[in-house]
Amino acid sequence: MDNFSYLNTIDNSVIDELFTRFKNNPDSVDESWRKFFEGFEFCQKNYKAEEGEAFIYPNEFKVMNLITDYRQRGHLFTRTNPVRTRRKYAPTLGIENYGLSAGELGKSFQAGKEIGIGNAKLETIIDHLKQTYCQSIGVEYQYIRHPEIVEWFRSKMEPVRNTPGFMVDEKRLILQKLAEAVLFEKFIHKKFSGQKSFSLEGVESLIPALEAAIQKGAELGIREFVLGMAHRGRLNVLGNIMHKPFTEIFSEFEGKEYEDEELLGDVKYHLGYSNEITAGNGQTVRLILAPNPSHLEAVDPVVEGICRALIDNTFQGDHSVIAPILIHGDASIAGQGIIYELVQMAELEGYKTGGTLHLVINNQIGFTTNYLDGRSSVYCTDVAKTIQAPVFHVNADDVEAVVYTVRLAMEFRTKFHKDIFIDLLGYRKYGHNESDEPRFTQPILYKIIEQHPDPLDIYLEKLNAEGTLKSFDVDSLKSKINSILDQGFEEARDIEKGDITPFLDSLWKGIRKAVPADFDTSPTTAIIEADLMDIGLKLTELPKGKAFFRKITKMQEDRKIMLGNGRLDWAMGELLAYGSLLKEGHPVRLSGQDCQRGTFSHRHAVLTVEDSEEKFIPLAHISPEQARMSIYNSLLSEYGVLGFEYGYSFATPSGLTIWEAQFGDFSNGAQVIIDQYISSAEDKWKVMNGIVLLLPHGYEGQGPEHSSARLERFLSLCGHHNMQIVNCTTPASFFHALRRQVSHPFRKPLVVFTPKSLLRNPRCLSAPGDFTNGSFREVIDDNTANPAAIRRVVFCSGKVYYDILEEKEKQKVNDTAIIRLEQLYPLPLMQLNAILARYNKANHWEWVQEEPVNMGAWKYLSINFNTVPLHHVARPASGSPATGSSRLHKIQQKLIVEKALGKCTCEFAHGSCRLHCAEHEDQII
Repeated sequence: MDNFSYLNTIDNSVIDELFTRFKNNPDSVDESWRKFFEGFEFCQKNYKAEEGEAFIYPNEFKVMNLITDYRQRGHLFTRTNPVRTRRKYAPTLGIENYGLSAGELGKSFQAGKEIGIGNAKLETIIDHLKQTYCQSIGVEYQYIRHPEIVEWFRSKMEPVRNTPGFMVDEKRLILQKLAEAVLFEKFIHKKFSGQKSFSLEGVESLIPALEAAIQKGAELGIREFVLGMAHRGRLNVLGNIMHKPFTEIFSEFEGKEYEDEELLGDVKYHLGYSNEITAGNGQTVRLILAPNPSHLEAVDPVVEGICRALIDNTFQGDHSVIAPILIHGDASIAGQGIIYELVQMAELEGYKTGGTLHLVINNQIGFTTNYLDGRSSVYCTDVAKTIQAPVFHVNADDVEAVVYTVRLAMEFRTKFHKDIFIDLLGYRKYGHNESDEPRFTQPILYKIIEQHPDPLDIYLEKLNAEGTLKSFDVDSLKSKINSILDQGFEEARDIEKGDITPFLDSLWKGIRKAVPADFDTSPTTAIIEADLMDIGLKLTELPKGKAFFRKITKMQEDRKIMLGNGRLDWAMGELLAYGSLLKEGHPVRLSGQDCQRGTFSHRHAVLTVEDSEEKFIPLAHISPEQARMSIYNSLLSEYGVLGFEYGYSFATPSGLTIWEAQFGDFSNGAQVIIDQYISSAEDKWKVMNGIVLLLPHGYEGQGPEHSSARLERFLSLCGHHNMQIVNCTTPASFFHALRRQVSHPFRKPLVVFTPKSLLRNPRCLSAPGDFTNGSFREVIDDNTANPAAIRRVVFCSGKVYYDILEEKEKQKVNDTAIIRLEQLYPLPLMQLNAILARYNKANHWEWVQEEPVNMGAWKYLSINFNTVPLHHVARPASGSPATGSSRLHKIQQKLIVEKALGKCTCEFAHGSCRLHCAEHEDQII
């Protein structure tokens, strides 16, 4: 017997007693009873039986449960799919599944008050629920654990029964934007037949959706939107939302050469753009569309980073005046792991942007893959539930439902500052691109699509049916739009060469493009001694009246002693760089896994008060007028966080933005950002970026995964002065490299291969004079060498220098000079040649590296450094960067330094202690 049948056999006093037990101990009942008693509680609080009427609890509860299930499961039974029959789900929302019968449809129930229609007949209640939850809009929100949000959605949706009425002027704007979207695609298909444009056809309602988001946002006080999207529909968005001139868009179809001969450029559906528009309320709104690669969803964290930088630096922390909008594909939002990283960042202190509007162009297909093969989840948007974000599923053919939902989403974002997802269910009229044949793989679906009217025709039919079509001159509207497109097409023919406008140009005024001569020498980056001491002392102070862990107290005391003794370690050199930049007005932001303390417990930039969660950041207390210091331990993500910081750096050209990997080789988890943005963005999109990557690197016997930061991969990406690669050997060198980033009159990404064992190496120290004089030295000469006595010149980079130096001193070798290559790219040939001229009696030159010969810098140098016949010493070629045996590591390392100094220990030739050396170029020793 079910709960309802059982209650039919007992009187109300027993029900009251059972309910009291539930109130005293809710966990004592199972889920079905809990749902029942929650309904019972509602009835007790809200409903009184009419005079002379018996109040039948059980049937009221049944209707309450029906209402609850419409709210929770109504989205499974909607009319949201324009071209497919929806999958079947059980149990249905049929009244028979709730112990109700057709004979009760005419009966009145107090439960109608729950949905705002008062005491109403069951058939009226059901009709209201269907209109609200089962038409063109499906919504998932009942899982949200904040009652205020759940009640807000109920109060917004249930009174209006799915979609409200739109005023004639509102319908006119919807019609115009939909017509612009549809006619643009038809024009492209006619004028550029067969060319790739990645048409929006099938989901053209995206354009009215974006227009609604911008207009509603402007009403709510938003002054700036940052958008990110892939190629599908991008040209339509550029033309009809961003208002990029159609002349430029059409010209790009011709594939013309660029005015800037050094620019490689990119395909038209990857380019970014920014513009200012005037909203309907007269408010000026800035729109930014970030450039994107073909790698789907890679742009998402970049957009969030741009938005956060503008929040921090332009809007003084106010995220209510700027909003990110991300446009996803159904296959990519379900399949790309970056989405999970992205949503987990949404409400973290270091990465939140006040809520993102996520719009999904749901074609129900990924290239040729059916949606059933593209995910295990019911919906492509189910990842949203991990952060309890509400999700709407909307029939993209119902443009008014789309606009209503977007307006509601903007209200939600403004009120709760949380992410919200809108799944626009449509279709893709053609194949993956316009020359692709979709009938190879989806013949049934595309027979349906071929006969399906476009959203504009559907909307015109709706307007006609309701009698409002006569209010609009549709023919005149279409004629005007086509005329604008024709004019743009004709004017495009007059453009002889193409150009790309940097999408954040207004933020980069005063920063010029680099020229080759800029890399001959570094700008002066020294600070005066008074500032060095002042900043150093501020870094070592602890606030009075607060207790700290004894090791923190001792560390601060030791740092103060360092300052007095004039022997500064790596951490102090780094912190002094940040402190000096902050004092000069340059904001500094550092994020990464465990970066506040540092993976190797060296930085300690954020100190925790003992027996509390209170934090103290010495860098935030350098001077009253200093710039913002931000340092955040990131979530365990590389791809998402590096993408975010890259975006942040895009919008902070005057600041220093840094991402630190926990170990250098973990950066390969963010390879998409490195390849598609950091190394190539300037060549593709004519944009600069000053992001800094700190990648711990060095061979200390820690195994294959914690030795190499894959220097060779970064060097293989270098060309056309696209970035800077350094491997510093002193704290002062690192100090100057960091300060140089904002001292240059241009911006380039900086990749720093940072040390591990050197952090505490007693020889890796710098004197105050190294900070108060000069600049970054791309090459550091051997100041102990007598040029007349030098016969062997050893070039190296990073930690191995100290290993060679120790052996040189131990063996009392006087005929060898050790030259440190602090900057590997751009290769400082001018400085290298000057040093070679100094050692004009040398007859042997070699490059020494810890990495295997097929890794590290050797191959890069063998191609680019040909002034002398350069030999090499390296580990043998291998697929793994390092051995997992600590014994073998030590033997290999010993052989490297001995070979570097000309001691060929061939007794190891046939053992496992192999080495690739200059004296035996064709042998593995």
